[in-house]
Amino acid sequence: ALLPYVPRVPPTPLLGKLTATTFTLERPRGVFARLANASDTVWLVVALANASDTFRNPPSRDAVPLYEQLPTAHAYMTLETAVAAYACSAPGSAVLRVGGDTACGEQGGRDPCNGPLPSPGPYRVKFLLMSCHGPKAETRWSDPILLRRGTGGTAVPPRSPTPARVGCWHVVL
Repeated sequence: ALLPYVPRVPPTPLLGKLTATTFTLERPRGVFARLANASDTVWLVVALANASDTFRNPPSRDAVPLYEQLPTAHAYMTLETAVAAYACSAPGSAVLRVGGDTACGEQGGRDPCNGPLPSPGPYRVKFLLMSCHGPKAETRWSDPILLRRGTGGTAVPPRSPTPARVGCWHVVL
């Protein structure tokens, strides 16, 4: 199922340390509520903007594109999270930090990694709901996200006249 939610960079800067290889996204609360089971996971797909049209959802967790494949596949998947973390009532931060794990590449395993982004982009992202049998639902791709170099990080949110969404999304299918 294609959900109407579009991932967004928060309109206000995030406090704390950011680098020129990271950006933040609003956490999509409640987006998957009607489609998810407790055993499902939500992944973040990160793709170079010019590769988002050619990205194909993996049929299983074993086929998930890894961080190390970004230079050749132009996309990877990260932030594998239990679907409960995206519930309307889930505690935690209202934002997700993308690219914050500096130990990526040193692991050498099959685990997903949320590593630093190698270029300013632009990137596009989407969230993918996966069951043990494969993809169940996905959000739309974000607008292009361009990292700011030499400014201490963050991303440039697209210029939009629409106000930031607050609260929980309720998707009607």
